Amino acid sequence: MKIDFIISSLGGGGAERVLALMANSLAKNRNYEISVIYFFEGKGGYDLASNIKRIKLKQTRYIPSHTFRSIINLSKHYKSKSKRPDIIVSFVTLTNLIAIIVAKLFSIKIIAQEHNSHLRYMQGRKRITDFTKKYMYKKADIITILTSFDIEYYESYGSKVYVMPNPCSFKAIETNSHKREKIILAAGHLNRYNHKGFDNLIELIAPILKAYPDWKLKIAGAGDEGLNHLKKLADENGIVDKVIFTGFINNISEVMNASSIFILSSRFEGLPMVLLEAMSQGMACISYNCKTGPSDIIKDNVNGLLIEDQNMSQMQDGLRNLIENEKLRSKLSNEGIKSLDKYHISEITKRYEALFKNLVNTK
Repeated sequence: MKIDFIISSLGGGGAERVLALMANSLAKNRNYEISVIYFFEGKGGYDLASNIKRIKLKQTRYIPSHTFRSIINLSKHYKSKSKRPDIIVSFVTLTNLIAIIVAKLFSIKIIAQEHNSHLRYMQGRKRITDFTKKYMYKKADIITILTSFDIEYYESYGSKVYVMPNPCSFKAIETNSHKREKIILAAGHLNRYNHKGFDNLIELIAPILKAYPDWKLKIAGAGDEGLNHLKKLADENGIVDKVIFTGFINNISEVMNASSIFILSSRFEGLPMVLLEAMSQGMACISYNCKTGPSDIIKDNVNGLLIEDQNMSQMQDGLRNLIENEKLRSKLSNEGIKSLDKYHISEITKRYEALFKNLVNTK
């Protein structure tokens, strides 16, 4: 079976990580011929197996619109029948729009993936995002979504919807008795600081770090614009010496394994894979109950702390509780590890393979 994954770039974001995980897992089966098609180079990125083809499409410079340019370039690629796959798997809304149009043009089966709630759209792109979700997604063979929250919305516009959680890439640790650094860890692309809530995080955590001087905040993620903004906020709040910016790192599992508390401060999410990854490494997790995802993962006070959405004072209380109560951190850490089986890469791979088999056998 020939499968093409299509994404805007191969940078260091969450959707890119999912693509790399799934492509690498599927590539272990030699019955699959896997290609990854992308439009732009990205900073950072994830390794792909040697038997996966990487195809960067040539850019047609004389067309100013990225969407039209990409439709033309992808159509040129698939003009040759030998390059057409059995199935396309595309990632994120605007790339999904492009891929669906081209897939229908050449009668290729397509699974389009959404990685955020239907409530989210990129600033300045609400019209095209709404158009894609309301009128184009029903033309795809399947739309995968991360949580049940979105089922009713997409089905109301005639889309065939399938809930497919993100896979957790890390093997859960087997021993969890090692001493951890007094680090509160957050992770995500820094240029998306509003989405990830890093701006509010700096403000709310300032009095915490001042009250508990042995503790530091570490934020892992790339993004020069966001880095400059967040450094300025840290300076304004008097904690510039207590916040560590790591940049993009490939060994995030090692950082998680060494750190004590993971905080998810996002204003909105899809299914936050980084929360699953933190749990796999035995971190005590605390998260806003934002739309959507955290409540699918965390059972409050059992395997993590779930905080009222954007309630900064409640988040501060939760952090103080975790810092002061080592037994609570240990309990949440151990229970978090136990709750990850359904997100294991092998389980998600089986679900993808079942989808592929069903689509290929459907006329």
